[in-house]
Amino acid sequence: MERKFKRTLITTALPYANGPVHIGHLAGVYVPADIYARYLRMRGQDVVMVGGSDEHGVPITLRARKEGITPQQVVDRYHNIIKDSLEELGVSFNIYSRTTSELHHKTASEFFRHLYDKGEFSVQTAQQPYDEKTGEFLADRYVVGTCPRCHNENAYGDQCEACGSSLNVTDLINPRSALTGEPVKMRETTHWYLPLDKWEPKLREWILEGHKEWKTNVYGQCKSWLDAGLQPRAVSRDLNWGVPVPVEGAEGKVLYVWFDAPIGYISNTKELLPDSWEKYWKDPESRIINFIGKDNIVFHCIVFPSMLMAYGDNFQLPDNVPANEFLNLEGDKISTSRNWAVWLHEYLNDFPGKQDVLRYVLTANAPETKDNDFTWADFQARNNNELVAILGNFVNRAMVLTHKYFNGEVPAAGMLTETDTLLATELGTATEALTAALETFHFREALKQAMEIARLGNRYLQETEPWKLAKTDMERVKTILNIALQLCANIAMAFEPFTPFMSEKLAKMLGLSGKLTWDMLGKLDIISAGTTLATPELLFDKIEDSQIEAQLKRLADTKKANEAAAWKAEPQAKDVEFDTFAACDLRVGTVLECVKVPKADKLLRFLIDDGLEKRTIVSGIAKYYKPEELVGKQVCFIANLPPRKLKGIVSEGMILSAENSDGFIVLLSPSAAVAPGAKIG
Repeated sequence: MERKFKRTLITTALPYANGPVHIGHLAGVYVPADIYARYLRMRGQDVVMVGGSDEHGVPITLRARKEGITPQQVVDRYHNIIKDSLEELGVSFNIYSRTTSELHHKTASEFFRHLYDKGEFSVQTAQQPYDEKTGEFLADRYVVGTCPRCHNENAYGDQCEACGSSLNVTDLINPRSALTGEPVKMRETTHWYLPLDKWEPKLREWILEGHKEWKTNVYGQCKSWLDAGLQPRAVSRDLNWGVPVPVEGAEGKVLYVWFDAPIGYISNTKELLPDSWEKYWKDPESRIINFIGKDNIVFHCIVFPSMLMAYGDNFQLPDNVPANEFLNLEGDKISTSRNWAVWLHEYLNDFPGKQDVLRYVLTANAPETKDNDFTWADFQARNNNELVAILGNFVNRAMVLTHKYFNGEVPAAGMLTETDTLLATELGTATEALTAALETFHFREALKQAMEIARLGNRYLQETEPWKLAKTDMERVKTILNIALQLCANIAMAFEPFTPFMSEKLAKMLGLSGKLTWDMLGKLDIISAGTTLATPELLFDKIEDSQIEAQLKRLADTKKANEAAAWKAEPQAKDVEFDTFAACDLRVGTVLECVKVPKADKLLRFLIDDGLEKRTIVSGIAKYYKPEELVGKQVCFIANLPPRKLKGIVSEGMILSAENSDGFIVLLSPSAAVAPGAKIG
């Protein structure tokens, strides 16, 4: 039997304030959460959506050390960027706060102390990585080494970003300090542990028996963790940035960020509703929905619920945790450290007024049960072929025809034909499927059903052809355009959770701003006859190739920069005797002629003044230089190699070059002009 709730609290995973948010965050958490919140509000339900920046933890301190500033300066900068960009995208938080707030520190400290006083923690001494040069214990992210799975040499102590594997510090090969590069040592340190194994039976009952309706990816990951057997988990860290552990003997220790961060949902609700926050967290008639990415499933389904059960005091567990999988970018995993991402604040700057396009594309490609891929080609195609050509085209036709034939006044509908009643049935089917999909967090399917309304509208106009009937049967035209405008009203409602800016614009054009509720969806009597429509405006416009090419160039430049940063020189060759090296006659020559070798794409033929005579040398650098650029240049070459034939040309030496990190071949030349034939040595 389906439970009925009086209110819903929606929480969104807290993004680390060590950088801006990107499309992976949006597709995984913020867009789906906002879709659901907007849907419930349109149904007239009591909904509160809370979010905020996660401003503690090692990623913050790493960024601060890298930039030579304080952690507080880092979080102040990125909190504002994140908050402002999410707001501009239309993510409708009731509050977006931060974990450095005084209220959050107080709430997190009290939460820990309450569990401590109840005896819910165990104290354990364990070996932790230590940097002897800096004299401090190293958190997981401060340790780097070689991944045992993919052999990436810069894997972190908790995760390899190259292959996505979760790791422990002890898994790394040749672990070293990210601060100094020194090999890490292991030293004893004491921490407080939450005994997850104590709560395993209740978690099994709550999840495996009580929530079989959860998404398969969430349920499956929870079952995997539970079947493997839960172990106590540390809730403190040796660090100087975070919420201090509020007990004696805990100097230099802070609450582990994964203990601290979810308490932010509670402190944010307190900040928003200081007098009534408890009814959203402790009333059985309230439900809590956690929107997160798949990397947070264990914390929101295992760790945080264990914390709430340990606390007691009627704290409710989440009713659903509709986690998404990961979104990739152009076939490669999104990575903050590699700058391989589409950053929201940059998108908003590059595509002003196109918030809805990004929301639409991310929903259409949402990684709901498996990883998915964002490409700029798909982004352009969905905008031009769906938003412009289907949705925008239908609305514009209906509005323009009404202005043309009825001066922008909604005509009254007359007798309905079989075509009209069939349309009404199909509309009802689409809107019922839309609602069912939203209720079960299938937002891709919901968006598909919303777009079906626009497809129905286009097909209806094509079948009825009111522009032809206007010559003979204006009464029928009135009915057709009335129904078309009712479909436009349905579009405004159906798309509000997905594309709120477009929906509001369309509602204003129809004279329905602030008047639409979800219970009107599927009806064909929403707009009253006689309503005066506003002047039609295009809801979407085409995205040009040049805009997409600019984005692809940015990614190509990023990839090139990453390759250059990761480049390492090849290991040194075996030693050679000095006499062997001295036997090579290295000289400088001046290029007199340079031409491409016919039928050889890679080869150039040089005629060089070597100070004694003119000699021919063939070199495979045609891909990197134009022949005319090299005439008059001086180059270094080996003069005493035996002649050899290349494409029928006798080559009398070898021109020296170096291969750059990006594969580009660079000719070696003296830094100042010298006489042809000058020896190198």
